[in-house]
Order: sequence, then C-alpha cells, then structure tokens
Amino acid sequence: MSVRKRSWTTAKGEAKAAWVVDYVDATGKRRLKTFTKKKDADAFAATATVEVREGVHVADTASATVEAASALWLKSAERRVERGTLAQYRQHVKLHIVPLLGSTLLSRLTVPVVRQFEEDLLDADRSPAMVRKVLVTLGSLIADAQERGLVVRNAVREKGRTRQKGRDRRLDRRQKGRLKLGVDIPTREEIKSLVGALEGRWRPILLTAIFTGLRASELRGLRWSDVDLDRGAIQVRQRADYLNDIGSPKSEAGERTVPAPPIVINALREWKLACPKGEAGLTFPNGAGKVESHANIVQRGLQPAMVAAGVTAEESLPDGKTLVVAKYPGLHALRHFYASWCINRKEDGGLGLPPKSVQERLGHSSIALTMDTYSHLFPATDTADEMAAAETALLG
Repeated sequence: MSVRKRSWTTAKGEAKAAWVVDYVDATGKRRLKTFTKKKDADAFAATATVEVREGVHVADTASATVEAASALWLKSAERRVERGTLAQYRQHVKLHIVPLLGSTLLSRLTVPVVRQFEEDLLDADRSPAMVRKVLVTLGSLIADAQERGLVVRNAVREKGRTRQKGRDRRLDRRQKGRLKLGVDIPTREEIKSLVGALEGRWRPILLTAIFTGLRASELRGLRWSDVDLDRGAIQVRQRADYLNDIGSPKSEAGERTVPAPPIVINALREWKLACPKGEAGLTFPNGAGKVESHANIVQRGLQPAMVAAGVTAEESLPDGKTLVVAKYPGLHALRHFYASWCINRKEDGGLGLPPKSVQERLGHSSIALTMDTYSHLFPATDTADEMAAAETALLG
C-alpha cells in the first residue's frame, strides 16, 4: 500500500495536486482513493491496511448507498417478520432514513454522521421515542449490509456502545417520567364512572379490557373457544394485527390464561347470544363476523363512553374555544389500570398480587419489563412504622 502525491494541470491551465492511496484489497483488486490532504490519506492507509489484512475491507466503489441497502434489507424482512412490523420498517425508511441518508454510502457512515442524523431528526420535531426506533431500524439495516459484505462497520451499534447511551437513557427517562395515576392511568373513581356508562355492543369488550388487561390486538383476536364461561377464565392464544390478520401472541409469554371477574363473565354470557357469527368464531367481531377495527373500538366505543361518564379533558381549539374530549385516548390506558388494580393492596380495593403474578397476567416477556413500567406502583414495605419496629427488634 502506497501513498503518493499526484500533480496535474487542468484544461484551463490550473495546477492541481492530490494525495492518492494505491492498494490491493482483500479480493486482489487494485484500488485508488484520492484525498486533498496527506494526513487524511495516511489515516485511511493505516486503517485500510489493517482491514485488508483481516479480510474485512470494503472499498467505497464496492459499497452501496443507504437507500440501496434499505431495499435489500426490506426484501429479506418480508420473509421473516410480521406485516405490521414490516410496515413500520418501511415507514422508518421512507419517512426518516432515505430523506436524510439515502444517497450516503454505507462506508461513509461513521459515528459522527449517525449522531448528526439523530440530531436532525430531533430538530425536525421527532419525539425521542421515535428517534430511538428509527436508529434501531438503521442499525438493523446496516447489520444486514454487513452480512452481505457491503460495509465493515456498524456505526449505529458503535454509537450505542459509548457512554453517551447511558446519559441519553437517563435523559429520556426524565423526559418521559413514570406513569401517573389520573394522567396515564385511570383512577378507581373514573373506572367506576366508565363502567356505569358502558352499554350496547361495546360494553362486553371494554369490560373485558378493564378487568383482564388484554391488549387491543388480543381482544380483537379472541375466540369464543378460548373463553371458559363456567370457570371464569380467558385463554390468550392468538391476536389480530393492525391489518386484521390473525397470528400468534406478541411473545411466548403472551400465551396465558387470565381469570375474569363475574361482571365480565355475565356480560359475555349476554353478549354471546347477540354476537355476530363468523367463520373465525371471534368473541368481539364486527357486524360481518370478522375482525373488528381497532379504530372503531376506540372512536365509537371507548371515547364516547368516557365522555358520557364524565371522564374528560378540555382541548383548546385555534379559535380560542375549548372542546370536551375523552381524557384517555386509547385502550392501553385500561391495560395500565388493570396492572395497577393487580398491584394495589386488597385493603385499597386491589388484588395485591406479587410482581411475578402481575407479569404473567399482563403477558410480559420478562419481569424486568413489568418492573420498569410499574415498579413505582407497588406498595412500599419500608414505612416509618415498620422501620421503627425493626429498630426495636434489633436494639431492644
């Protein structure tokens, strides 16, 4: 590998000079790379020498653009991920990655470039949560390109291994904050009012959501064959994605049996007589017996019921007027309530379940996920009275 200076005269008689790195790559092909400064050429030569020796070097001309690599990655993803996940990947690529990095060669993606990409997304008013998801997608895209021999380094993964990651996570947690009762989680009084306002075809599905904590996809995919009205139990064996396709639960832990209280069982008994029939045997189908739309459940069922129950908030309009809207916009608020109900002490109207049982009821893939989300809701065991008793027992 050599670094030499090249001089020439342009057609207009201008003298030009550049530094050229002349080398043979791992495949035996001769490569030339030009730099304006000698220090840049020397730095590249030092790095390329090691990469060629280890058999991992990829020249810029053998690399691909981020847009081209995205197309290859999405093509392979079609065979191994759910359609909902694939649609999310495509959105990340189309709306965020390609507009900012599409023409960039993979070999030119460095940690500083990725960091600038991250900051550009934040400057464009993307939420920190969305930026994290897009970076994960970009990292997976580059990892696929690595396997194809299109690039050596994964700058996203390298950035993730730096100390900045820990600081970013702490900052994100401070910005997001913990789930708050009355803000993210409906209060007991709000749930009582909501239960009293439920009626019609939406009553059984929303009662099931409140008192079993099933995910929206699990509710939409629930079959009568998985509902045991005599034992008062619901088995979660499948779910419906946002495209209304029936598939397996979100994770292995998603397959579970959840007990249902009498108010749910009685509502389901009545509903079973009026439930539209369909080939899939769904518990909460639409009028044609097929998978119900998630938007319908929220916009026609949950939100009107909340307004009727007085569980509302005021939304400011551009003309200065205010609009009364449902306080909690989605079904996940009911799942949060169920989690809090499982956690709260029996004397406070809850079930008083231990963390492991809460995890199993919610179908979380790990206890860490449950504790990261809801640990602050568990009753403290180190109250002043208990500390005083422990002190007396120790010191006499």
